[in-house]
Amino acid sequence: MLAKRYIYPLMLYAGILVGLTAGTYAATLRGLNSTRVYAAMLLLVPPALIGARLLFVVSHWGFYRADLRRIWRRSEGGAALYGGLVLSFLVSRPLLKVLRLPLGAFWDAAAIAMLAGMVITRVGCLMNGCCAGRPTTAWLGLYLPDLQGIRRRRVPTQLLEAGLALAILLVSAGLWNRLPFNGALFLFALATYSVGRCWLESTREVIDTIGPVCLHVALSVIFLTASITSFVLLCRHTP
Repeated sequence: MLAKRYIYPLMLYAGILVGLTAGTYAATLRGLNSTRVYAAMLLLVPPALIGARLLFVVSHWGFYRADLRRIWRRSEGGAALYGGLVLSFLVSRPLLKVLRLPLGAFWDAAAIAMLAGMVITRVGCLMNGCCAGRPTTAWLGLYLPDLQGIRRRRVPTQLLEAGLALAILLVSAGLWNRLPFNGALFLFALATYSVGRCWLESTREVIDTIGPVCLHVALSVIFLTASITSFVLLCRHTP
């Protein structure tokens, strides 16, 4: 049990390290200053973690309101990527101005960082039992625990999300410098992840809802619409 307590934090920090390294390297391929990019990404890690955790807590408020001390208990896992993305993007606007980094090119590199980090972190989720898949008798089922340690044959949702992130990462690497404007790669990664996340929600044991609405499906649709709309509008203003 002691080892399990540290699995998720360890894989989370490993994912952050891998993401920072991959994102900084990608930024240098765009001619950005590696020191400034690394500093910006490092400074955006706390708001990303806070935003991700807060969205997770809000979506599970019925559980956390009974014991507020568990809200920041890292060993339990639990983070919602969309929450971290929103907060870190908002914080990045003034930060990138101070560091004199272009918004679009930086977030192209940040997309690489997030995808690389997600591959590692979701393996940590699998080992920890958080974000567990629903029970299944299908051939792809694996005997996996949920957060309470109950092992059953489950859909390996965490591995599927890690595979989705890896696939988008590889395609993004192939598209690097082939899209019409800086920021297009970030929009592509966000749109494709949003589509994949809509399907992944159906594989989870616990689906976060607000009333009759599936929270992450609704957020995925919003992000998909926003990314496609932004891509079209920016394409029209790109010479």
